[in-house]
Amino acid sequence: MGVVFGYFVGVSFPSASLTKINLSSSLMSSLDVATSEHKSSRSKSSETLTPGTVPKIYVPTNPRGAESLPPGIVVSESDFYLRRLWGLPSEDLKKKPKYLVVFTVGLDQRKNIDESVKKFSEDFQILLFHYDGRTSEWDQFEWSKTAIHVSARKQTKWWYAKRFLHPDVVAAYEYIFIWDEDLDVKHFNGEKYIELVKKHGLEISQPGLEPNNGLTWQMTKRRGDREVHKITEEKPGWCSDPHLPPCAAFVEIMAPVFSREAWRCVWHMIQNDLVHGWGLDFALRRCVEPAHEKIGVVDSQWIIHKVVPSLGSQGESAGGKPPWHGVRERCRSEWAQFQARLTSADQAYVAQLEKG
Repeated sequence: MGVVFGYFVGVSFPSASLTKINLSSSLMSSLDVATSEHKSSRSKSSETLTPGTVPKIYVPTNPRGAESLPPGIVVSESDFYLRRLWGLPSEDLKKKPKYLVVFTVGLDQRKNIDESVKKFSEDFQILLFHYDGRTSEWDQFEWSKTAIHVSARKQTKWWYAKRFLHPDVVAAYEYIFIWDEDLDVKHFNGEKYIELVKKHGLEISQPGLEPNNGLTWQMTKRRGDREVHKITEEKPGWCSDPHLPPCAAFVEIMAPVFSREAWRCVWHMIQNDLVHGWGLDFALRRCVEPAHEKIGVVDSQWIIHKVVPSLGSQGESAGGKPPWHGVRERCRSEWAQFQARLTSADQAYVAQLEKG
């Protein structure tokens, strides 16, 4: 068709010069753009990065702060697995522990902790938070050489948890035990406990407590006729709803066990400056649904709370009062502050919804 068109143009305008044939500027512009886009597309499709060249990247779905990285290099989770300084990384680990057990300890309770650790198999990674600053003395125990040790003087387990147990750091572990140091575990076995937690679908749990030692709430009292219980009866007027704490959806903070998913929520609820964790037990139900089904007490694997006031001794005497007195006062004060913050946050959220 082009040849025929050219022939007729030549016949019709034999003396016309090509320089006098003007195509509209818009047509020429369109042809230029089309040609340019074609060349650009072909160039991009065959483009390869030369050594040292870094492409411009922005991936909004990457973790905050990592948007400029290619997704394939982003590692957002970690663990406490100990690794060698030599050899291939892929050959570092003979076994990967599936669960994490955390104790906040002082050296005076080393014998009790030794007995506790022996109740957990190699499937459990041991992590010790040292509130007295004494770590090397624990090497008298063989298991301590493969445990993780973190030391900061006169700090509580919730202070440690907020700073060292971020959900992305403990994401490798199916369940996280965050326990006090003064627990008698002669009637407890870690593997059997995990079996029961999985069997009964518990996302947040604790072992039952010996009824005659250090008991505070009826909910955490061990029942001798069952594996697990999720509901109880308290004193008249204590429970506005049988499915709410402390009659259900409730465990204490001395020996809680969290699933990986539940801990991701609970960690965000821990306040950075409220170090004792008082009041947290009543709010745990916000992190699982339905809470009265997924929070419970494991009766057939039970413990005894020895009620050793080791943390109280880390306080300071004031006004002629013993060190533990100031610690207890702060615990109560933090409970009230936590409740006030939670109520305020709820009200602010509802108000925002009403505004649309």
